[in-house]
Amino acid sequence: MNIKFLTLGCKVNQYETEAMQRLFELAGHSTVDEIDGADVIVINTCAVTAVAAQKSRQMIHRSARSGALIAVVGCYAQESPEEIDADVVIGTKDRNRIVELVETAVERRDKISIVGETDINFEELPHIPSRTRAFIKIEDGCDNRCSYCIIPTLRGTVRSRSLDGIRAECAQLHELGFKEIVLTGIHLGAYGKDCGLNLLDAINAALESGSPERLRLSSIEATEVHDDLIELLKSDRRLCRHLHLPLQSGCDEVLKGMRRPYSTKQFASLIERLAIEIPDIALTTDLIVGFPGETDELFERTIKFVEGLPLSKLHVFPYSVRPGTAAATMPDQIPSAVKKERAARMIEISNRKSVEYRRKFIGSTVEVLTETLTDNVVDGLTDNYIRVYIEGEVPLGELVEVELIKLNGEGVDGRLVEKHDG
Repeated sequence: MNIKFLTLGCKVNQYETEAMQRLFELAGHSTVDEIDGADVIVINTCAVTAVAAQKSRQMIHRSARSGALIAVVGCYAQESPEEIDADVVIGTKDRNRIVELVETAVERRDKISIVGETDINFEELPHIPSRTRAFIKIEDGCDNRCSYCIIPTLRGTVRSRSLDGIRAECAQLHELGFKEIVLTGIHLGAYGKDCGLNLLDAINAALESGSPERLRLSSIEATEVHDDLIELLKSDRRLCRHLHLPLQSGCDEVLKGMRRPYSTKQFASLIERLAIEIPDIALTTDLIVGFPGETDELFERTIKFVEGLPLSKLHVFPYSVRPGTAAATMPDQIPSAVKKERAARMIEISNRKSVEYRRKFIGSTVEVLTETLTDNVVDGLTDNYIRVYIEGEVPLGELVEVELIKLNGEGVDGRLVEKHDG
């Protein structure tokens, strides 16, 4: 059979899609790039926001017109299986059975739905990355109960991958020639809380086993950045100087309503310490604007707080009402127009901070992992997450030395540094 994969949502979803693709390939099936000619369309859905759930529904409806067998998996399938008209419906577990279930649906010409309770164990899946940077999923689920988030309901409690599983995949990636590994999970910083380990154990397992030239963390909470992690960031240059630390609001009253586990004072103290002890580090964050009860005055306090932090980029999200969460029924919901205006202001701040951060590196020589080639221009990332564009003949999938020349959009133009023997 020819299989077409469609993916919505986060890096964890992308990892799981690649793993399901590998399962089909091991069973002798082929993957295709276009819907036309596909016998089966596998849709890996997202439901983190109401908008994401709507996009999942739309993708399912559009795909159904193709005449292919439709298999729907993931968070939206877990949340609303009764709403989905598809041949195969799987939630956030049993993805390792997808080939068997699709083949059975084809053979019997019958619909199959196996959505049940969320898993209590980490689901091991075979995985071959399709990108230059190799993502490894080492954790699933979340025990936090942020008032705006449905994910703990859809993904279940924290489950951690074994250290042996991490070592094995890192060793495989090393043999395949991947230069950068990215550790990811639904709540990455909670790794190990279910089995007496912690995130540093996973980091050390990855560094020791696969010997990656770079190891990057996806996103962790500020409360999970401890002294030992900071010391490792300072001492081992393989660990990328980039931390994504979700803030969500720069106002303590709003953070309390969100049920976030820190204060603005605690967050600022960590950010300032990191900027001092690791001067070139990129510190990025998430912000939700227009949360219920966020008055103009509280929003202005968030503006002032964020402007004072040494951040390199903000990911800004207007608050999205998510049925099934505590925040959905809170009073003082903010009008869409106000949320849109606040998001625009935050994005302006993000753009300014990004320029200020990247400008510091103009004239310096950095190491870039090259990723893609477009119109004779190669682009890639530095370890501190600066996108660099290089003209000319540059090898892909390699770490190369580049002199940074000038700002270019959201990145920087660079010039390949020629190495001379002797």
